[in-house]
Amino acid sequence: MRHPFTDKIDEILEKHFSDDSEQIFKNSELLQYINIKTKSANKGSKSRGSFGNLYAIYVLVEDYIANDYHHIGGYSLSIGAKFSILFKRQRELSFGAKLQNHALNHRMNEEFKRYFSTCEFIPVIRVVETNRYWFNENLLKIKANKKDFNICVAILEIIDAYVEMKRGSFEMFIDTCEMLKELEEERIPKTSEFVLGLLAPNVDARVFEIVSFSILKYFYSDQTVFFGFELDEIEEEKLKLFKTGRTNANDGGIDFVMKPLGRFFQVTETTDVKKYFLDIDKLEKFPITFVVKSDDSPEALLSKIRENAEKQYSIKAVVDKYISCIEEIINIQELTIRFKKAVELGYLNNILSEIIIQSKVEFNYDDDLAEEEVEND
Repeated sequence: MRHPFTDKIDEILEKHFSDDSEQIFKNSELLQYINIKTKSANKGSKSRGSFGNLYAIYVLVEDYIANDYHHIGGYSLSIGAKFSILFKRQRELSFGAKLQNHALNHRMNEEFKRYFSTCEFIPVIRVVETNRYWFNENLLKIKANKKDFNICVAILEIIDAYVEMKRGSFEMFIDTCEMLKELEEERIPKTSEFVLGLLAPNVDARVFEIVSFSILKYFYSDQTVFFGFELDEIEEEKLKLFKTGRTNANDGGIDFVMKPLGRFFQVTETTDVKKYFLDIDKLEKFPITFVVKSDDSPEALLSKIRENAEKQYSIKAVVDKYISCIEEIINIQELTIRFKKAVELGYLNNILSEIIIQSKVEFNYDDDLAEEEVEND
């Protein structure tokens, strides 16, 4: 597979290995894996960045280099790196502050084997009892043109280059949002077109969730309900939407919650019935609204969910109970309609500001800037 960032990988390999670089790439499953994982580098901030698995490689190879094993040898006798130190280091890296432990523990190995099922080596080696980790040195030592090479230093440089490119595209995304906020009122169509472009089916799921939240927050903000425990104490309250956690966190949580109705929203990009029913089970079959990254109509999506459910569950009463818990399905078309209504109410700049705030939180942007400012003082 070749993509724009492959040229950068070639450049780094050629710098380190000259005429042997092409053969080294061909002979290295690890380099080919990193090439696959960096295909989003030139696609801008709206494409998903693959940091978790790459950082699992990074921190282990960094530890390998820090102990000079690429020069002195003897890595097979190493006691391994402590998980706590590796995990802390992952979270110090750009975009890594909220990473979880999945990549180090199993996810990176599983994905690597899916791509290279015939490779006899797994990248991450660990001993559960001691919580010690190693990187498989067999993937760092490459034979090419009848010579032996160690690619560890080039690996770190490639990952650094990928992160820097993603950081640059994200900063450009934030700058664009900031610039659009400053445009005069007559340029609203241009700004609206930019926001709607963030709802496309091929956009990173995290960006879709952030934009969906920003739109729905202001769509509902002028709607009111009347609440009270006594008839003479009923008060009017505006609907408020809250984001309950980070996007795609795999933390078992629900994405948005609305006050004071106690209404739950879950963002998804799949019609896998197991995913929908799992979310429903989390809430003990309390009604839930699904925000779906799809151009299919809500009716078509619901029909597909029911059809898949009936294939897996033979009991009609079970299927009916789960389906009845789907309070509403909001697709891309409905989000577009609600966005336009929010714009008509004068909330375009508020939506842009919310996208900026949530994006900075998601990508640890403020944390990174704060660290840079400290270093520059």
